[in-house]
Amino acid sequence: MKRDEIEIREAIGAGQKALASLEEADRYLSGASSWGLWDMIGGGLFSTMIKHSKINDAAACIEQAKADLMRFRRELSDVDISDEIGIEVGSFLTFADYFFDGLIADWMVQSKIQAASGQVRDAADQVRRILASLEQMQNES
Repeated sequence: MKRDEIEIREAIGAGQKALASLEEADRYLSGASSWGLWDMIGGGLFSTMIKHSKINDAAACIEQAKADLMRFRRELSDVDISDEIGIEVGSFLTFADYFFDGLIADWMVQSKIQAASGQVRDAADQVRRILASLEQMQNES
């Protein structure tokens, strides 16, 4: 097997791992969003706790995805493909939601969940496009 084929295969593996992490984060964010809607209509402390549990799980997945994306980026440099993929999650709103539990804080948290979900989906779409290019390169070699 040629060196290029090995590099492409390694990049595809790293990209698939990054994509799996992003998809898992998106599932947790979707759950957090559902609980967030319930929280906004008066779900109380229980829904707030579950929502933040989902947010924390999503944040852990996002951290894993960041590490996986860094590895993917390194692998892409070996096959002359580079792309910027970025994800950011804040934590102040968790504090605000617990201590200022009300419609405004819940709406702010819900907005932040939606923004994070959009970033995760955008990153996953970028990874999918790059994986498609890598797979085409692999088929051509």
